[in-house]
Amino acid sequence: MMYDYGVGSAWMVLMPVVWLVLIGAVVWAVVWLARDRGSGGGQRRPERETPLEILDRRYALGEVDTEEYLRARDHLIAHK
Repeated sequence: MMYDYGVGSAWMVLMPVVWLVLIGAVVWAVVWLARDRGSGGGQRRPERETPLEILDRRYALGEVDTEEYLRARDHLIAHK
């Protein structure tokens, strides 16, 4: 005599997969929220300076003189 378990036998295989997906989603959500709140989970990269900002900073620090600054600034603005 053979017994037919019907759809119930499919759940024996499917339930572990469902639980793995559910646990994975919870872990992903916790990690994502921890990073989003800036709780020290990762360091954010500083924004890149534009060439004009670099030139302004170098001029403010005295690395370039006024003539060189104006020439470079005009060149950067003309070639945007």
